[in-house]
Amino acid sequence: MVAVIEQLKDHLNRAVLGQPDLTHELLVALIANGHVLLEGPPGIAKTTAAKALANAIDSRFQRIQFTPDLLPGDVTGSDIYQQETGQFSFIPGPIMNDIVLADEINRAPAKVQSALLEAMGERQVTVGNHSYSLSELFFVIATQNPIEQEGTYPLPEAQLDRFMMKINLGYPSAASELEVLRLVRQQDLHKTTSTPSQPICTPADVLALQQKALSLYMSESVEQYIVQLIMATRQPELYLGDAGKGTNLIDYGASPRGTLALDRCARANALLHGRDFVTPDDVRQIALPVLRHRVIISFEAQAAGLSVDDLLKRLISHVPAL
Repeated sequence: MVAVIEQLKDHLNRAVLGQPDLTHELLVALIANGHVLLEGPPGIAKTTAAKALANAIDSRFQRIQFTPDLLPGDVTGSDIYQQETGQFSFIPGPIMNDIVLADEINRAPAKVQSALLEAMGERQVTVGNHSYSLSELFFVIATQNPIEQEGTYPLPEAQLDRFMMKINLGYPSAASELEVLRLVRQQDLHKTTSTPSQPICTPADVLALQQKALSLYMSESVEQYIVQLIMATRQPELYLGDAGKGTNLIDYGASPRGTLALDRCARANALLHGRDFVTPDDVRQIALPVLRHRVIISFEAQAAGLSVDDLLKRLISHVPAL
């Protein structure tokens, strides 16, 4: 298992230069058996990262380009009348694969998003009167661009909560960008002689990693720490002291699904660091991408110039590890 983890890390870091946090958190989400939302400006390798991960696993991969005219059946599949038999038969949609890249998910209308919500939450799709189970590996990597708002449909809170992690991406450093420039130039020069890379692992290997992460030891004090972090998002004034008194900073805190996600991601983070036990540092390192899309800050917090990440960082620094 250690060899598989190291090979996956190396493959992703070579495919996506200058984004070590992205590659690490993608692997955390995969091993934690949850879906991930990538948000960032265009051209910073969101789609490249998703494809690189899919190529590393010997699995069925499908990219869905979301557009405003997309229909639920275009994603889930639909019952098609077969003239030769006089009956309807189910034609699977692109969601019926192991790894699905939902590109520009916020361009999809509400009906499509609700169909995707069932698939992500229940790992099945319902078409007509029948439900169809999705693969055991089923992993959604969704992307969205926060800059363009025209022709987009903001994801509702219930849909956001289905994502285990939300990863915010920024631009790479100057050194990393120079490395990207040179790498792409070399790839273009040798395009005619290049051969596709071979998969590193199988879906069975990924499922084994998921089970291994669940079996890691977590002390009661770490469990209590996870719960206290969640409680802090619901009652921040109890943890921030004088800085939080008299101010309603958060309208809605993290749901119980956030507690479960923080537990799973902390375990996956520990496994990726080669440990068989979970520490409070594992929880802290992964708390932002797990919680940032589950917390709605108040107008007062926004007026004070606080972002969700700012507020979460304050809470994390004020909640003691037991």
